[in-house]
Amino acid sequence: MESAVLIKGIVMGFSIAAPVGPIALLCIQRTLSQGPWAGLATGLGAATADGIYGLTAGLGLSALSALFLDHRLGLQIVGGIFLCWLGIRGMKTPADKGETGESTSGTPASRNLASAYLTTLGLTLTNPMTLMAFAAVFSALGQTRPGAALTLSGGVFLGSGLWWLLLALVIAPLGRRLTPAFRGWIQGGSGIILVGFGVAALIQGLKNWWAG
Repeated sequence: MESAVLIKGIVMGFSIAAPVGPIALLCIQRTLSQGPWAGLATGLGAATADGIYGLTAGLGLSALSALFLDHRLGLQIVGGIFLCWLGIRGMKTPADKGETGESTSGTPASRNLASAYLTTLGLTLTNPMTLMAFAAVFSALGQTRPGAALTLSGGVFLGSGLWWLLLALVIAPLGRRLTPAFRGWIQGGSGIILVGFGVAALIQGLKNWWAG
């Protein structure tokens, strides 16, 4: 029974992570500039946020749910600003750092990985609508018991993490075959798209705030 719930969670997490969006662009961008470990760290930040929202919804933590939802407009605006910053920062990042994750300025790889993880964790947590989606899914599956909710959330994290691992492993060898100039074009383009996502989130957030 628990294994079936875990498998459902893995499939759910993989399906949630797979669509191309801002996090996928960040993963690709960082894999090209810093190597597969940075891309994986980026994805795991998103997977952790999904797990947090999944646990919150599955365990019925109403106070925490209310906190996220009550501040959803502010979080959306912060997320939009954050996306714009990440897009601009990515456009300025050299595309030939190699796979060690060490920047041209000598920044330690571990610091880069922690930054990749934490920025994506924070960015994903600015989308509390994910919480509502998880609540609906958990209710539909009938997995509202604490043990089942915990297992399902763990599966979501594993499935999401699997997707980000596969994406980083696919992009890394492709990136090695590209010239630094071409990788730079890809990073610049993805940065522009990220800024576009950020501006759209800002406009939507401000419209919702004004209407409310």
